[in-house]
Amino acid sequence: MAMSYYPKEGGTLWSDLSTEVVIHTLEVYSRFSFDFPYPTAISLNAGFLGGMEYPMITFNGPRTTLQDDGSRTYSLAEKRFLIGVVIHEVGHFYFPMIVNSDERQWTWMDEGINSYLDSVAGREWDAEIPWGVEPRYIVDYMVSQTQVPIMTQSDSVLRLGPNAYSKPATAINILRETIMGRELFDFAFKEYSLQWEFKRPTPADFFRTMEEASGIDLDWFWRGWFYTTDHVDISLNRVYEMRMDTENPDIDYARQRETEKALPPSLYIQRNREEGRQTWVERNTDVRDFYDDNDQFTVTNKERNSYNSFLEGLEDWEREVLDRAVSEDLNYYILELSNEGGLVMPVILEMEYVDGSTEEMRLPAEIWRKNATQVKKLIVSQNELLSVAIDPMQETADADIENNYYPRRIIPSRIESFKSEGGGSLIGRDVMQDIKTELKTDEDDEQDN
Repeated sequence: MAMSYYPKEGGTLWSDLSTEVVIHTLEVYSRFSFDFPYPTAISLNAGFLGGMEYPMITFNGPRTTLQDDGSRTYSLAEKRFLIGVVIHEVGHFYFPMIVNSDERQWTWMDEGINSYLDSVAGREWDAEIPWGVEPRYIVDYMVSQTQVPIMTQSDSVLRLGPNAYSKPATAINILRETIMGRELFDFAFKEYSLQWEFKRPTPADFFRTMEEASGIDLDWFWRGWFYTTDHVDISLNRVYEMRMDTENPDIDYARQRETEKALPPSLYIQRNREEGRQTWVERNTDVRDFYDDNDQFTVTNKERNSYNSFLEGLEDWEREVLDRAVSEDLNYYILELSNEGGLVMPVILEMEYVDGSTEEMRLPAEIWRKNATQVKKLIVSQNELLSVAIDPMQETADADIENNYYPRRIIPSRIESFKSEGGGSLIGRDVMQDIKTELKTDEDDEQDN
């Protein structure tokens, strides 16, 4: 039985939403873990801007504001707060009231896991409400000097909010959406919940169960996100464009000549020509010889004979591979990546080609296995590459997104006009009441004067 208790000060905010939110929370959490085993789930209005959980009962705020006309109104911020606090506190029925971790020792097992699940329930209630677990929101904390590892004993944590709530919740969000995928994560998390229902798991139990149920080695993930203060910052430093040599001098030498011609001319020679100065060879043609009419890329029969000998020495399959490479004329690119933040993560690439098409490529975190600081990746494509971007959807909490682009982009920013007096939050406005305010005109001002 889902129930809500509130005084008249709760108003329609509570009568319309509270019990509905309790039911929704139980449905979502049960889907991810186990059926709620108790007969009652209560949301009680405690008249304060906070929340507190106990088995089967939660104490939540806020209340509505009594207006002069007898109506009760509330702001968008108060509505969102009610939805969020009820989901969060009811979620604690599961974690840690049933999956009973030691929150004094490892607060993140209580608050962090619950914060992730309340974000799932919250976004399934209303996708427009920002729930704070999007990876980009945790970046400022992860690059700050006031953080300690998530695995720090709770009494020694410097900033409990981001350490015990936001960062572990974000890590689990990344684990589901980017590392494991929803199907595998949901299966493993449900297995963890069922195995440790009415028991007292430690962090090692959570880590081990998620790995055993999924069959994935996640040691690198737990180590980076939970045991260090490293942050994510993967930089795309260079992109090398290469072309496979065909060994045919008529083709390869012509390509090299094109590359040579593409170089900028000598400024000295260019200005001499603008002044009409001629070289000695141009003024005295009698000294011209073979090399004045043929450059170093001129193909001779000696090179052609050498190429024919090379072909005769190939086996049939080798000849087939070479012919295919020549006929397809593929594009070869080497991406040079560096791990600036220290926290290894998958590399998510979005490649844009000259023909306007795009392609996404996901390189697993194991790409850093032999070198955690620098790595190169070969990309072979039939299309000509125009640009590359790392993590275009900002799903890995990359701290510096400006080194994710190649070629580098102009950094977007803005200039803001402001006065020293700051205004309040937009969602903190009581629009329900303010909408009743009549528009003042110039005529009204004249009458007042």
